[in-house]
Amino acid sequence: MSVKSAGSAAMVLSALVVSTSTGAQIIEFESGGLHYQTQTKSGVTVMFALLPVVIRGFSVMQVAISNGSNRVWTFRPQDFKYLAEGGSTIVGSEARFVVKDFMDNGGRDDVIKLVTAYENGLYGMTRPRSTNGYEQRRQSVMADMTSSKWKAAAAASAIVLIPSKLKPGESTDGAVFFVTRGQLLSAGKLTVEAGPSVYEFPIEKPASAVHIDR
Repeated sequence: MSVKSAGSAAMVLSALVVSTSTGAQIIEFESGGLHYQTQTKSGVTVMFALLPVVIRGFSVMQVAISNGSNRVWTFRPQDFKYLAEGGSTIVGSEARFVVKDFMDNGGRDDVIKLVTAYENGLYGMTRPRSTNGYEQRRQSVMADMTSSKWKAAAAASAIVLIPSKLKPGESTDGAVFFVTRGQLLSAGKLTVEAGPSVYEFPIEKPASAVHIDR
């Protein structure tokens, strides 16, 4: 899997942050029908949006991370934690756990609807052009397969945010899956340990979810 420079799209994110504030202010915007929040600290930019779907008991969050610092950092889905107003905490599921669930239980409809929901947001948003994100993973794993369960697992492995070690100027994107037993994430807070910093984003009560479990 080749890794290249983050490219000019990363500069768009930087411009959004700088033009609004020189600090670590949260920037919010709408794109592709999704509500995004983004924040930059110590050169590392984190951006996310909740997808309006619940699949196989997971609430899904689309994430993009750009390393504009001068150090190498590793990012994992477990670095994303949802804190509900009632006090409970849900940690982003490990990539291998998500892929195994789709391998064991996924089907053709899961593949189509998961990929459609993710790509509708991905290609509609302003983001850094990922150097090791979904587009690269999809080319590696979405081969012609006869088993619907294998296809479901392949789709999940391409979409899920995998642990990524990003060099300066590199970026990645993917989905973070939270086990919510059929519910979207409700009002609360998202915390992200990314690079040298901890990010905090408010999460408002979402609209109703589209359920695509089989």
